[in-house]
Amino acid sequence: MSRTVAETRASAANPSVIARLLRRPLALAGLIVICVTVLAAVFAPWLVPFDPYEQFFEGLTIEGAPLPPNAQFWFGTDLVGRDLFSRLVYGARTSLVIGVVANGIAVIIGSLIGITAGYFRGWTDTVLMRFTDLMMAFPALLLAIVLAAIFTPSLWIVAMVIAMVNWVQIARVVYTEARSLSERDFVMAERAMGAGAGRILFRHILPHLLSTIIVWATLGIATTVLLEATLSFLGIGVQPPTPSWGNIIFENQTYFTSAPWLVFIPGAAILALALAFNLVGDALRDILDPTQQGRH
Repeated sequence: MSRTVAETRASAANPSVIARLLRRPLALAGLIVICVTVLAAVFAPWLVPFDPYEQFFEGLTIEGAPLPPNAQFWFGTDLVGRDLFSRLVYGARTSLVIGVVANGIAVIIGSLIGITAGYFRGWTDTVLMRFTDLMMAFPALLLAIVLAAIFTPSLWIVAMVIAMVNWVQIARVVYTEARSLSERDFVMAERAMGAGAGRILFRHILPHLLSTIIVWATLGIATTVLLEATLSFLGIGVQPPTPSWGNIIFENQTYFTSAPWLVFIPGAAILALALAFNLVGDALRDILDPTQQGRH
């Protein structure tokens, strides 16, 4: 018989899974980076030495150029004399909020569409998956740019735009697995006993898909963080003065040659966080997916 949702959730979070995750050096390194970033974002008001919006006259040279990293401004200052370290820490809040919210919405939409199309088949399958294929035909970045240009950019609008272009991948993956599961004997037996579609979907098919959804949700955060940074860098994401790792690079790109730390430091933060989520997601896939076990 199929496991219940509670049983599957418990198995996904049991100590053996966590212990196996912690035994992987790359996954452990990714977890450390994620935890440090989350803690820095949560406790930003108590960690940063300055207000991220405050402009300092002493934060610029006599010629008006940004200051390099020093004892007062640990990561230097930006082109208007604001402390880069403070803006970077507050920017982590923006990236994480958008990453979690946008990816969460995308996972919910993609999972519902994939499960529904995979189970009901017929015209439902045709309509939903052809719409998914249509969305996949558009380059995600180009579609996000168009949507961001239509709506007034803000934190939540950017999150919604990213969610609207990122659900298609998980929908396709969930659809394939749901379609396979719907033909399994235990599902056929439930149908024969008169079980309704809701019971079969949520008590028998969804529990088998939780590991896949968890893995894709983790990997999707990395994609979302990178997409948010790209939109902000292009000037159609989170708008200044709200700090975002992408718009920090966008604002300071003109000083790339004379003040490279203004681009390299936030760029390194984006790279580190995206890589961390990818490492954890890959490890979870190997641990939770039975077909991957024994290959590493």
